[in-house]
Amino acid sequence: MVRKSLHEEQPRAQEDLHRGLKNRHVQMIAIGGTIGVGLFLGSVTAIQKAGPGLVVSYAIGGLVLFLIMRALGELLLYRPVSGSFATYAAEFVGPWAGFMTGWSYWFMWVTIGMAEITAVGVYVHYWFPGIPQWIPALITLGLLYSANLTTVKLFGEIEFWFALIKVVTIVAMIIIGLTIILFKFGDLGKTATFSNLWTEGGFLPFGGLGVLLSLQMVMFAYQGLELIGVSAGETENPETVLPHAINSVVSWMLVLYTGALLIIMSLVPWNQLSPDTSPFVLVFEKIGIPAGAGLINFVVITAAASSCNSGIFSTGRMLYSLAKVRHAPRAFGNVSRRNVPAAGIAASAAIMLIGVALNYIVPEQVFVYVTSVSLVGALWTWALIVIAHLGYSKAVAIGKTRPVAYRMPGSPYTNWFVVAFLVLVAMLLSLDKGTRVALYIAPGWFALLGIGYQVAKPRAA
Repeated sequence: MVRKSLHEEQPRAQEDLHRGLKNRHVQMIAIGGTIGVGLFLGSVTAIQKAGPGLVVSYAIGGLVLFLIMRALGELLLYRPVSGSFATYAAEFVGPWAGFMTGWSYWFMWVTIGMAEITAVGVYVHYWFPGIPQWIPALITLGLLYSANLTTVKLFGEIEFWFALIKVVTIVAMIIIGLTIILFKFGDLGKTATFSNLWTEGGFLPFGGLGVLLSLQMVMFAYQGLELIGVSAGETENPETVLPHAINSVVSWMLVLYTGALLIIMSLVPWNQLSPDTSPFVLVFEKIGIPAGAGLINFVVITAAASSCNSGIFSTGRMLYSLAKVRHAPRAFGNVSRRNVPAAGIAASAAIMLIGVALNYIVPEQVFVYVTSVSLVGALWTWALIVIAHLGYSKAVAIGKTRPVAYRMPGSPYTNWFVVAFLVLVAMLLSLDKGTRVALYIAPGWFALLGIGYQVAKPRAA
C-alpha cells in the first residue's frame, strides 16, 4: 500500500468537514480560547511575582506571539487545513515532528480544559462557598461536551457570542476605570490614580527577575491564539479571512490584556489584590456598582467555559487529522452526520475528567499544576510552527514550494529569536516549586510520544 504523508492526506480529509466559519467566527474562536482563566484568575498570581511590571511581560509575550502568528499565517495561506501545525511540521521538519506536534497540541488543550473547569469551580465559590469544587467542574464539562456535538457553524455562533461577552466586559471595565481615575468618581476615585503603578515599591518592585518569573503565566494566558490554525479547514475564503483574523486578533489581545491590567493596578494597588479572587470581581466590588461584582463573576465563569469550549473543539479536530494518517486510532477520523469529529471530541472530554478528579483530590494545587503542564505543549507547538516556517522558506527559496503574499517579518532571524525565547520560558519553569511539576512530566510525555510514533509508523505506512 502506498504511504500517504500527513500533508498529502490533509486536503482530501477536509472534504469531511464543512467550511462554515466566517471571519467574525474565526476571530472570536481565537479570542474566546485565549481570554480565559489566564487573564481573569491567573493574572493575580503573575502580579504578585512582577507587580506593575507584568505589563512589560505581556508586551514581550505579545511581540513573540505576533511573530508566531505571522509565521503560522504564511503557512496557513500556503495550505489551509485543520491539521495545521501537525501538517506543516510533517512536511517541513519530518513525519515524527508531525506526530509529536499533533499529540502535544492535543495534550496542551486537554490540560487547558482542566484549568478552565477548575476556574469555574473556584468562581462558583463566590456565590456558593460550600459546594465542592469538583461539582461545578463536572457539570461545566458535561454541558460543553454536548455543545461541541452540534454543527461547526452553530459552534462558531455560540463561541462568537461567548467571546463577545468577554471583550465587552473588559472594554467596559477599562472605560469605567479610566473615568474613575480621571474624574475621581465615588469612594474608589479618592485613591485611584495612575501613580499606583509606581508608588507601591516602584514599577518593577521585583526587578527584571519578577518580569521573567511572570512569563510562565503570561504565555499560558496567550495560549489559544493559534486556534486560528485549527479552524482553517472549516473557514470560508481562507485566503481572505485568515490574514485579517490574525492581524486583528493579535492587536485586540495586546490592547485588552495590557489595558485591563494597567487600569486594574491603577484603581487598586497591586499589593492589595487577593490571590483568591479575580481582580475583575474585586475592582467591581470596590467601584460599588449594585450587583456589579456578581455580574462580573458570571462573566468570568462564561470566560472560563468558553475557553474550555474552544479546547474541546480543537482537540477533536486534531485527533481527526492524526487519525487520517493512522497516527491516532482510526475511529477518530470519522465524522458524525453533523460533520463534526464526534469520537475525538468524546475522547478529549473523557480525558478532561482527570481535571474533575484533581479538583476533588488537590483543589488548592490543581490550577498551578495544570497550567504549567499545558504550557509545555504550547511551547513545543509554537516552536515547531516557526521551525516549520524556516523549512517552508527554504522550499520557497529553491522553487520547490509556492510563495504567498502574507509574510513573517524579519525571517529567519525572528524565527530563532522566538525559539530562544521559548527555551527561556521552559527553563524558567524550574524556578518555582509549583511550575516545576511540568518539567517532571515533560520527559515522560515525550518518551511516550517516541514509543507511540514507533508503533504508529508501520500503521501509517
